[in-house]
Parts: sequence; structure tokens; C-alpha cells
Amino acid sequence: MDLESLRQLCLSFAGVKEDIKWEHDLCFLVGDKMFCVTGLEQPSPVSFKVKPEEFEEMVSKNGIEPAPYLARASWVAVQKSSALSQNEWKFYVGQSYELIKSKLPAKLRNNLKG
Repeated sequence: MDLESLRQLCLSFAGVKEDIKWEHDLCFLVGDKMFCVTGLEQPSPVSFKVKPEEFEEMVSKNGIEPAPYLARASWVAVQKSSALSQNEWKFYVGQSYELIKSKLPAKLRNNLKG
């Protein structure tokens, strides 16, 4: 997944904003909470949240590691784009969006619909 394809995917979800944090990381946020992060300089790992029960299986794949600083919250870092198929990229980035969105206050979540 190249940077532009990742941007298009992330920005296709309701209420998503992008921001540059830590001077060189492109972050995708829903309700000001990150759900996907990558570096502006490519190639760069792409990090996102997975379900806790999926974490060990994900990091056992070649090219996927625990995300620095966020692994304790079930975040993974995809080091090799080829570690996931196009459908898996869409699934896991979309799932990360939904996991983060589900933790937002109900009023904010409801404003994201549509």
C-alpha cells in the first residue's frame, strides 16, 4: 500500500482528519484520536490498532511487528507493504478506525455518521 492509496483509504471514512505529529509522522484521526500512522518519508512502516485477540497472530507474520510505544494497546507496525493483501489492508485499517471510533463519546460518534 503506497502513501497515496493509504491516504485515500483513511480519508474515505466519516469524520477523518489528517495531521502531522512529531514533525514527520502522518496521522489519521477520528475524533482527534489516532487510528493509523505512517511516516512522511517513504518507505515507512504503517501502524494501526488491531483487536487484542488478533495481536499475536498479526505480529507473527513476516513484515509485521509490535508498534513502538503502542504495542501495549494492540497496535502493530507493518514494515513491509506486501505483508498484507489489498483486501487485508482495507479490512485492518477499517477495523482500526472502527475500534477507535467505538471508544469516542456517543455524541461525537453520532455526529460522524454519513
